Amino acid sequence: MTEQTPPAGARRMHLRYGFNEISAWRTFSLGEQRERIRRRLQLMDTHIIRILVFDDTVPNPVGEWDMFAAYVQAVLDAGAKPMVTFAKFPPPYDNPTSIRNFVARCSDAVWGCIEQWGGESVSDWYWCVWNEPNNLVIGGDLTFPQYRRIYEEVAAAVLQLLEPHLGGRKARIGGPAIDGTHRPYWMDWIARLVTEVDNRMVGFASWHRYGDWRPAVPSATLGLEMWRAPDPPTGAVFEDLLMAQIPDYEARARGVARLLKDRDILNVCGELNTMAHHENYYTLGLNQNTFGAAYYASALIHLLRGGADLEMRWTATSKRWESRDDSYGLMNMNGEPTPACLAKQLFAQHVRYGDWIRFPSRRIEAPGVDAVVAWDDKGRRGGVFVNTMAGPRALTISDWDDALLGSREILRLDTSTGDQVVREPFDGTVRLNGYGMAVVSNASRETVVD
Repeated sequence: MTEQTPPAGARRMHLRYGFNEISAWRTFSLGEQRERIRRRLQLMDTHIIRILVFDDTVPNPVGEWDMFAAYVQAVLDAGAKPMVTFAKFPPPYDNPTSIRNFVARCSDAVWGCIEQWGGESVSDWYWCVWNEPNNLVIGGDLTFPQYRRIYEEVAAAVLQLLEPHLGGRKARIGGPAIDGTHRPYWMDWIARLVTEVDNRMVGFASWHRYGDWRPAVPSATLGLEMWRAPDPPTGAVFEDLLMAQIPDYEARARGVARLLKDRDILNVCGELNTMAHHENYYTLGLNQNTFGAAYYASALIHLLRGGADLEMRWTATSKRWESRDDSYGLMNMNGEPTPACLAKQLFAQHVRYGDWIRFPSRRIEAPGVDAVVAWDDKGRRGGVFVNTMAGPRALTISDWDDALLGSREILRLDTSTGDQVVREPFDGTVRLNGYGMAVVSNASRETVVD
């Protein structure tokens, strides 16, 4: 796309959409509904899909190459690029033999990928070292010096294999996939990674953010260990609390961007969701219902405002836990969408990589409404409006963007639409009944909403 002088208050959209496909890797790669799942990923303009290796739930490329290759091929068949995440090995994490063996396994995986898919293709992939090293349960609660040693040795080995195929481009090796929900001082890790490690070996910095990890019900009813944390408020107050966290995505993206300035390092929100748990009795559906749809759409707007380069929802496809689909996936194991999935489909079809975007000023009379307007150089133009409050909102679109008044149709998803997207004539006003979102666009007829 030829670059032009930005219209007043506008800039190019450079956020790529992505997903984690971890626990449900078999359904995504080999399941009977994999074509339906792939189609939905494409409707959501999925650029990058993160996969884990050396984790108990996924195939090991060293001993299960055929299964791992099917996993990777499913990513490529969806039109996306893999973000291969090397995680992890058992403690002690500063043991030289353990580190050497881990580097050898990582190198074998990269070499195998080059052999199977070719160096030119693989050189465009993403390679993440570790997952949440500051989280005891997930990543082992490493110190930064421990992590840096592992990172530098893995990154050097990966770069050596990729370098003949890069053509002078920077390899997209990165980390630390840091837990920014549970643990304080998480930005220290990014600051130190990008200043203490050779810039040639850092192509992206990844951070994770969920609205909350605590249950939506009293912990005593679930028999949970809260790790000295208090129970959150429940019901409507908890919903308000979750929605109040969303501006933090913008603040964090801006903060990380400041640390990465002029270093050619991508700013990656590597995991996001409303709540960090896989069971519906814990989340009460807040990851996937219309509340979750509004949360995700609003978070995307804030990541755009903050200058993030990539967002990766956890997760795309649900896994079955004790005969129940989990509460993470945007779609179930049959590729059927949740309201949050439909919201992402609407968003991604109307706010596209390379578009011009601008953020209308927030209206005093419309608190809790987030909005972005996007258009291309061929005349397509659309506005996304998100209601992050439980009450109804009526928006006069001329107050937000006069150029949208030529649209003929609204696409709406909220608490009154029965978990579906409805098409309605546009009369200059958008009415949102509680949590949800609406799109006003001159290209609404081409939008796939099924």
